[in-house]
Amino acid sequence: MEKKMSKKLILISLAMLLAGTGAGYFVAANKGADSAVTKKGDGPCAGGAQPLAWRSPMNPSVTSPTPAKDNMGMDYIPICADSGGGNAPAGTVKIDPTITQDIGVRLTTAKLKNLSRTITTVGRITYDETKLVTLHPKVEGWVDRLFVDKTGEQVEKNTILLSYYAPELVSSQEEYLLALANWRQLKDSSYPDIRVGAKQLLEASLDRLRFFDVAEHQIAELRRSHKVKKSLHIHSPASGVVTKIGVREGAHVTPMTELYQIADLSRVWVLADLYQYEIPWVHKGDTATLAISSLPGKHFTGKITYIYPYLDAKTRTNKVRIEFDNRDGLLKPEMFGDVTIATRRRQPGVFVPREAVLITGKRAHIFVRSAKGEFQPRTVKVGISADGLIEILDGVKAGEQVVSSGQFLIDSESSIREAAAKMVAPKKEGDISPQKRGGAEMKMDGMKMDGMAQ
Repeated sequence: MEKKMSKKLILISLAMLLAGTGAGYFVAANKGADSAVTKKGDGPCAGGAQPLAWRSPMNPSVTSPTPAKDNMGMDYIPICADSGGGNAPAGTVKIDPTITQDIGVRLTTAKLKNLSRTITTVGRITYDETKLVTLHPKVEGWVDRLFVDKTGEQVEKNTILLSYYAPELVSSQEEYLLALANWRQLKDSSYPDIRVGAKQLLEASLDRLRFFDVAEHQIAELRRSHKVKKSLHIHSPASGVVTKIGVREGAHVTPMTELYQIADLSRVWVLADLYQYEIPWVHKGDTATLAISSLPGKHFTGKITYIYPYLDAKTRTNKVRIEFDNRDGLLKPEMFGDVTIATRRRQPGVFVPREAVLITGKRAHIFVRSAKGEFQPRTVKVGISADGLIEILDGVKAGEQVVSSGQFLIDSESSIREAAAKMVAPKKEGDISPQKRGGAEMKMDGMKMDGMAQ
């Protein structure tokens, strides 16, 4: 009996001891937790500040008003006041100067400058259309003789090209001889009307011959000899190279017949193609240099005289016309060469290195150093680019420092902070605060769990 009583006393004492220990543990734990939450100056943010909220390490849009873990067991990251508060815009990143060096952040000053560009393209040499002559007869007839019968021959102005017989020219010579004889008889008449009439008739017949392109030396010969010529000459109206002969001896010709085509090659055109993004750089009057592979060591300098107002439908390029002096005859039509255009910029602009601008879709943004260790994201409007630089039309001013290297790491952190700042931004009146929304979600989860337990 005494043994049973002793055994009961031992068991009761042991139970009371365990109950007291557990109660003390829970009281101490609750007291420690309360002090940990309410104690100021012991938070995870800078200066011991408490975070605004906590976000998922894998998805910044998922937040919690209290510390939590994600499905993978990773702790949520605190969202501190400097991530979205203060006067700094959302997405502003603050980095210790030592860390900026470690991650390779480099700064460049946006500069106001005149930017020029050198464009290299391919050009094709062709005739100067203003110095291209096509020759047709003025009256119907037959070719009697060709004095120039080979293409490629160099001719001078007034060179005899051919002679041909035309009945209308024969009758025109006869009319002139009759008018000349009539004027010689009546030029001393005492009647002024008769003298004037004879003079006008002579001039009209002479003009007829000239309108039919009868050479002056043949008119002088006709006046001297008073003999009608069966065949009359056609002379070259300009100096150049014969590029086409449309008739041969004995051929019947009409005013529609093309006798010769003569090109003056003392000046030639070069047609060069420009892509659409190069068009804004080129202006009329810009200097261009031409290099031909068959003429090593030689460079020809010309001027852009015309920019065509349309694009080629097949190549999607815009042609420009460049004029070159060719008095030495080295440049030949249908040659190809390398064209270098030295463009000129019409107005100064703000330029930064091309790598400083991050382009995503239709938007472009850049990081500007607003203070020591602080970088602000800005959306910018970009213009032309050349020589590794890009023009900033809006968003950055000259003299501001921008990030030109390491901005991808800053952009990643800025995107996370901007998303987090939006999640903890102050709500309008009537909106549910993140804390209340989180509590409601937790309560609903609890109801679901209770229902499932039932």
